[in-house]
Amino acid sequence: MITTPTESADGSRYWQRNLFVCVFGSFTTIIAMTLLLPFLPLFVEQLGVTDHAAISLWSGLAYGATFFSAALTAPLWGRLGDRYGRKLMLIRASLGMAVAMTLLGMAHSVWQLVALRLLAGLLGGYASGSMILVATQTPKARTGWALGVLSSGIMAGNFTGPLIGGTLPPLIGIRATFIVAGAAIFVSFLATTFLLREEPGAVTRRKQEIVPAAAGFSRAVLAMLVTGTLLMVATMSIEPIITLYVAQLVESHRVTFVAGLVMASAALGSIVSASWLGKLADRNGPWTVIIGCLLVAGLLLIPQALVTRGWQLVALRFFMGVALGGLLPCIASVIRHNVPDKIAGRMLGYSTSAQYVGQVAGPLLGGFIGGHFGMRPVFFGTCALLVIGAGYNAFARLACARRDRGDEK
Repeated sequence: MITTPTESADGSRYWQRNLFVCVFGSFTTIIAMTLLLPFLPLFVEQLGVTDHAAISLWSGLAYGATFFSAALTAPLWGRLGDRYGRKLMLIRASLGMAVAMTLLGMAHSVWQLVALRLLAGLLGGYASGSMILVATQTPKARTGWALGVLSSGIMAGNFTGPLIGGTLPPLIGIRATFIVAGAAIFVSFLATTFLLREEPGAVTRRKQEIVPAAAGFSRAVLAMLVTGTLLMVATMSIEPIITLYVAQLVESHRVTFVAGLVMASAALGSIVSASWLGKLADRNGPWTVIIGCLLVAGLLLIPQALVTRGWQLVALRFFMGVALGGLLPCIASVIRHNVPDKIAGRMLGYSTSAQYVGQVAGPLLGGFIGGHFGMRPVFFGTCALLVIGAGYNAFARLACARRDRGDEK
């Protein structure tokens, strides 16, 4: 694809090459972050934990530690990227994650495992950093499509990571798997260092113009923070109950297989739809896609609560993933269009933190409702949240439109 003069005037001349590097780097780093899911309890046991309850506890702590520290530091890295360069933040993230992932293969206690997972989240953030760089360097007319392609790469990493984590350790061992993952991220570090480009003088221009952070918290941005949280709540709320729910639908010997399909089908749906919905957002506006996606995903949760066969749940989760796949690129696109470039990284960092909040709150909410009220209310409750979110976004869009008309007058 040839970059037209119009595109060069609105965005970086390197945006297509940078998009390719960011997709590759995000894909490899997300794989490394998620590949330990299938063998994490086994690794915790190897580190000396023998009680089953303690294994579950430490596994949960080790897995959640990365997302906890990443949520706390995402706005900081976004702000530093605005001041010192977004490429520099990606170099930092890829090198830091390569080191942390390699050290995980050398952990000798469960405390070291949790500490290194915290370190990975603290030093990492490559995917969120890529979202910031692509959102701010791509021509505005192509932002939705480019962010959709990047989201597909991130979702593909989430889909592929557990598959690799289930097949590689039996072949080379758990510790060697971490080292291989660190080596893969180091390749991303090299690609980022030598292939990714920022426009000369872009960092200097951002430093010269001081914009207070409060200027970024417009009604549109606040709506996107809420929407990002809702997206992750909707995606993750079923996670604590999925195996138990599937057990009511299929024979006992097929429960784990079908549960795995249910988990994978939503990610696969998002991979398929993200770039297409991003392109649709470029043509019709991201607000329209956000409202439509929230409504469709919410309505799809109703039949999920009423299924009688495992394949029905797999199919419905796939279509729900198709609907939700358009939200991440559209959220970033709305923020990109509603904040000054000088603080875009900081605001997109807050968006990432909001999504991590949903990633933590979703399983907690689903587990609480499922444990106290039954599993089907989890679907109905999540449906209500998404429909309310669609209504809130419709209201926010109207308010922003009235504000813009007032500004024009």
